[in-house]
Amino acid sequence: MNAPRARVARRPVHGVLLLDKPLGWSSNDILQKVKWLLRAEKAGHTGTLDPLASGVLPLCFGAATKFSQLQLDADKTYEAVMRLGVKTSTGDAEGEVIATRPVAVMPEDVTRVARQFTGLIQQVPPMHSALKKDGKALYEYARAGLEVERVARPVTIYALNMALARVESGQEAISMIVKCSKGTYIRTLGEDLGEALGCGAHLTALRRIGTGGFDVSQCVTLEALEAMSETERLACLQPVASLLTDHTVVTLDDDNAARFLSGLRRRGAWPDAERVAVYAEGGAVLLGTARVTAGELIPVRLLSPLEIEQMKQKNQVAASTAESMTGLSDNASSVPTL
Repeated sequence: MNAPRARVARRPVHGVLLLDKPLGWSSNDILQKVKWLLRAEKAGHTGTLDPLASGVLPLCFGAATKFSQLQLDADKTYEAVMRLGVKTSTGDAEGEVIATRPVAVMPEDVTRVARQFTGLIQQVPPMHSALKKDGKALYEYARAGLEVERVARPVTIYALNMALARVESGQEAISMIVKCSKGTYIRTLGEDLGEALGCGAHLTALRRIGTGGFDVSQCVTLEALEAMSETERLACLQPVASLLTDHTVVTLDDDNAARFLSGLRRRGAWPDAERVAVYAEGGAVLLGTARVTAGELIPVRLLSPLEIEQMKQKNQVAASTAESMTGLSDNASSVPTL
């Protein structure tokens, strides 16, 4: 018989880990893997990436989960490749081929459709998606061989850069970089572009390179994370406040901070603002988010006193460690050489 698996001792972990999600993993599977590596008590991701997609996936831990919706709502940037002339049942390389057509696409055609699909457009969500209808995900209907009616939704394509290319097997393709609003399905965009070009298309590669101010260059790979010590893994975490960089900052003194944390509104000479990050005096301790209306600071999402204390302790440990390392460096530099 196999020995029982040792139980992982969980601990409070607060922050955001920017992961370069590998191919072949679902967003939830990779979240559970990283949660296990960090031994974190609480975790959540910020919107799914398909198993066939790679790239930026912010994972939120502890107090950061309270603000994960901000990343769900954020604009995204993708790199993608779509093969021309072949349509599939899923809009990507996983599906079965359902139609083939000859390709006669010129550079001017690419320029034309790029203009056509830039700005506010209407997009019908794909059947192979997690959107719900009557309590069931659309992909559940699709797996059962059913197609249900979906309502077109407005999405915004802020920038669409496209160029003719070829996939590895030599077939004609288009490579593109898309900056878009939340809720945009790149598979569907690829299919719609293929139809506008008159030949059909499906995605063969998809990589998210940016989301809500985070860039793929900031990410750590799963392979690198697995090779690290626990201390190194924790050092990869961005602070909870990294989710709030586009918020107006309000700082409260100790008395008003305590009242704010109890859910009370505060009054002050603040301009109206929908997104406000509130800190305790000194600016080092995040209390939560709020909005300001007519001089009133109205709490939106608050951290708990326990979360705040745990983050303060972590900051103190990090500062102490940095100070110790500086001392070691100074001592080393003072050792005479022979």
